[in-house]
Amino acid sequence: MSQQGELDAAEQVDSGDRTTERPEPAEHLIDAEVVDVVISSLGPALSPRTEGVKEEHVRLLAESDDPLPPITVHRDTLRVIDGMHRLRVAQARGETLVPARFYSGDERDAFALAVRLNTQHGLPLSLPDRLAAAARVMRSHPEWSDRMIAALAGLAHKTVWGIRHRAGADLPERSFRRGQDGRTRPVSSAGGRRLAAELIVERPQASLREISREAGIAVATVRDVRDRVRSGADPVPERHRGDEVRLPERPRPPQTQAVQNVAPVDPQVALRALRQDPSLRFNDVGRAVLRLLEAGSVDPGQWARLATSVPPHCADLVIEISRGCAEAYLQFAQQLEKKMHSAM
Repeated sequence: MSQQGELDAAEQVDSGDRTTERPEPAEHLIDAEVVDVVISSLGPALSPRTEGVKEEHVRLLAESDDPLPPITVHRDTLRVIDGMHRLRVAQARGETLVPARFYSGDERDAFALAVRLNTQHGLPLSLPDRLAAAARVMRSHPEWSDRMIAALAGLAHKTVWGIRHRAGADLPERSFRRGQDGRTRPVSSAGGRRLAAELIVERPQASLREISREAGIAVATVRDVRDRVRSGADPVPERHRGDEVRLPERPRPPQTQAVQNVAPVDPQVALRALRQDPSLRFNDVGRAVLRLLEAGSVDPGQWARLATSVPPHCADLVIEISRGCAEAYLQFAQQLEKKMHSAM
């Protein structure tokens, strides 16, 4: 199949809803029968709790006179889906068996079920846990709708949309999404194509993968958009314009002509020169400016290394803070530009 043919196939939009038997994760695959399971036979937990078991909650459960509900275990792997705190109570009491129900679905669905069960009862999941869980479920079930994942993880659907948008090319592209009602509906890539076209015009040197991440569409789609932009064609094929959904507007602070005409400068060389300038070195305001510039003058390679080291459950918060810092730096630069122009 030709490259254009592959693009067309990847972006084919269904003409109508299709109904599945039931929405997932399939809780009907949890056995009604409760059996005693040997504790030592159980594998590591399939838990969305990034910090593991909280001993204070274990103590509270152990002090309760009420019988504890059975835990839920994945039949194929014997990994605990729900009930790690109850399991820890049984271990603390010296018991060798624990009441359990088996789940017979696959491991991919087992984690999604763990998220659902842990948000429905027991110790609430923290916000970082829910964000990390939503991102993991989205990778394993990219066809699930934002609202479905949001309901599963206890998040706003706009938050889940943001996670999907930032994941971009890391997620397989789907022409449909499955909702909580079990129905699948078409998805248009038109909004992502228009955003990609804007980014390509603004940053012609950016890589296809960069644009893919920011616009939330596949690299192959970005390549097609770039070709269309270069030829002067609409970035959205005519067949997709009827179901076009516009993405939220990106904030674009106005750039002055002065910035556009300044030749690229090596930040490290410029910073060394500023450190030697007495008008900055020998007063509090100047030293504050230097500290701010030093904080942001990390080598691109170091930024890349730092990005790979950020824990997944912290990524969304780090992204938001980083964008806020970037906007603050840009506003600072624009204020200086305005001051320079008014002094001319």
